[in-house]
Amino acid sequence: MNDFQQTNWAPQPAGVAALGIGGIVMGIACVMLITDTPGRVLTGVAAVGLLVFATNSWLARPKLAITDGGLAVRGWRGVTTLPKSEIANIRITEFRRLGRRARMLEIDTVDDRLRVFTRWDLGTDPLAVLDALTEAGYTR
Repeated sequence: MNDFQQTNWAPQPAGVAALGIGGIVMGIACVMLITDTPGRVLTGVAAVGLLVFATNSWLARPKLAITDGGLAVRGWRGVTTLPKSEIANIRITEFRRLGRRARMLEIDTVDDRLRVFTRWDLGTDPLAVLDALTEAGYTR
C-alpha cells in the first residue's frame, strides 16, 4: 500500500461544528420564543436533534478505517472490525436525488449485513474510498 494513501475516513470537522452551532442557535431561539408555544416546541426538538447528531457524528470518528485486523467501522455503539474474510462485496451505489447524483459506499458481509456510507460519513467522495480499499486489497 502507498505510504501516502489515506487509511481512515470521517465526517469533516467543520461540518460537525456547523451542526453543533446550529443546535446552539436553535436552542437560543427556543428560549427566546416566549409567546409562541408551538414554535418553542419545534425549535426545541430541532435543537436537541442537531446537538445529538453533531455529538454522535463527532464521537463516531473515524467512521471507517483500514487497520491491521481489517476494516474498522465505528458507529454509535462502538467499533466493529471486519477482516477481509468476512467481507463479501464492496461497491458504489449511485442514484439521482434532488436533481443530482449521490454516491454511497456499500460493504456487504458474509453474514448478510450491509453497511452504507455516504459522503457525509466519509468526509470525501465514496469513489476515492473505494479506490483506497481496492489498493489495500479489500475488493476483488
